[in-house]
Amino acid sequence: MAYLLLLPTLVLLALVVGFPLVLSAWQSLTQSGGDIDPETGIIKQGDTFVGLDNYVEAFTGSGAGAGFWNAFWNTTLFTVVGVSIETVLGVSMALIMARAMRSTGIVRASILVPWAIPTVVSALMWQLIFDANGIFNRVIHYQVLWTTEGWQAKAAVLIADIWKTAPYIGLLTLAGLQTIDDQVYEAAKMDGADRWDTFWRITLPLVRPVLVVAVLFRLLDAMRMFDLPYVLLGRLESGQTLSMLASDAAGKTNYGLASAYSMILFAYICLVAFVFIRVLGADVIGEQNKPARRGGRRRGDGNDGADDGSGGSRRTARRLRTTAEGSMA
Repeated sequence: MAYLLLLPTLVLLALVVGFPLVLSAWQSLTQSGGDIDPETGIIKQGDTFVGLDNYVEAFTGSGAGAGFWNAFWNTTLFTVVGVSIETVLGVSMALIMARAMRSTGIVRASILVPWAIPTVVSALMWQLIFDANGIFNRVIHYQVLWTTEGWQAKAAVLIADIWKTAPYIGLLTLAGLQTIDDQVYEAAKMDGADRWDTFWRITLPLVRPVLVVAVLFRLLDAMRMFDLPYVLLGRLESGQTLSMLASDAAGKTNYGLASAYSMILFAYICLVAFVFIRVLGADVIGEQNKPARRGGRRRGDGNDGADDGSGGSRRTARRLRTTAEGSMA
């Protein structure tokens, strides 16, 4: 009965996800026309099977795949640097919004505005800001051509992306902070813990499951970045990503090479997701909150003392409350 009920969803996923993925994998092993028949001198129609030639062309940087490594390192740079800064800013925003203060609703709404603006509109706005005579150069009192080739173009993409997506991590982290019981902080305060110790030993471990998932989703989104650098910089090599490279190859009717770029990016994203789920323990489907089977235990319970997920959070709270009660006695 369970498989029967899941069958419509499985069929839909096979059509929407599985079929395009298999088709792209097959197309990456072909070349779309362009070959000349040596006997007739006429250009052949249809696809020609070329094996792994498209992947070799991409990784060796020869022929039409000359820009692969530039796009690969740009994608990695925007992902690693951008998400790292966004995480720090997002957690800081969440800590500020979590405190009881006046006009809390206005602060939360204002922080949400950059995330709510469409990416294309945001890119056009930053294009005006980064203009040679724009407000950014007036603020820093220095003339920088932000939308030309060079390091400044990469910095422009990072600034615009961080401004737009840091609130995303901030809001998800805030949701995690609001689930922490105030008694935990009261027990830590009675035990003599200062704010720094409270953050590293209580707040960060308890909010870690939510934060790891938020960072994972943001990483996967940043690796597929296309519209922001495309609108902000156009086709500059300094802002070219793997998604833009695949789009350019498809625009030149080189569908085989475009599919190869897409499959490489797909494998890259799968690798990052695997590391986060298996190594860092990102709970993307809520496994840690599922009840254990009869005769078993919840994940995270036990006497091993590990602080993973909600089990470690409850043990930390119990130890702090016990210590506080002992101090009061």
